[in-house]
Amino acid sequence: MKISIQYFSILLVLFFVACGPSDEDKARIKLDMAKQLLVNNDTTQAIAQLDSIPKLYPEAVYSVNAAKNLVKEVRFEVLQRKENELDTLNVEIAELEKSFVKEKTEFDRYTQYIHKRQTFKRAWDRSYIQVHLNERGELYLSSNYHGENWLNHTGLRVYDSGEDAKTDEIPIGSVDNHRSDFMEAKWEKVSYRNGKDNGVIEFIAQHVDRNLKAVFLGKEYYYIILETYDKEAVRDALALSKALRQRIQTENEIKNLQKQLNIS
Repeated sequence: MKISIQYFSILLVLFFVACGPSDEDKARIKLDMAKQLLVNNDTTQAIAQLDSIPKLYPEAVYSVNAAKNLVKEVRFEVLQRKENELDTLNVEIAELEKSFVKEKTEFDRYTQYIHKRQTFKRAWDRSYIQVHLNERGELYLSSNYHGENWLNHTGLRVYDSGEDAKTDEIPIGSVDNHRSDFMEAKWEKVSYRNGKDNGVIEFIAQHVDRNLKAVFLGKEYYYIILETYDKEAVRDALALSKALRQRIQTENEIKNLQKQLNIS
């Protein structure tokens, strides 16, 4: 009797396994999930679900073919949307570029964007904050001091009405803390690359309409009031930087989608 019960239990387990959902059923569930994600505009997760079906259930021929066809349609729609986004970005960039001159010397790896109000001719003999931008959207700030005595400054603070932003310290002697002199004039240029502006760029761009002041931080402090055109230069460069970076990202996404559509 004991053997019969064990035998019956084994048969029961085999029956439920045999009668469980097939690969086609499981694949169809994921296919329905993907369709619902598309209804909810979650394209990324929908594509992930569709791409997983041929890998998880290769024997589910109907659902695999349906998933491949649907993911191709989705990618084509995304490609069209990205191409439209790229067209819009190119129009935006063309408009923003009007405030800049482009320059590429033998020392430059990438084309530089120089704001028309901050060219060398306009700015060589004054103390000011300069914005630097290249074609890859890489952006940084520099503080430029011109005077009769050495300031030996290593940082910058921009402020107004109790609000401020302060750069990281760039030590004297480092490659980004440069100085030179000619006759009685002293020049100091401190560059805040790789995020070392510490939010100063965003602070200036967000408060162009305010009477921003800046203090060059060194052994002695040197104060200036930011010119309106210097604040506008920072704002314009930040906007162009974001647009250039977005264009590069969108172009890469388009290339990947085109590659995937050609392969599939």
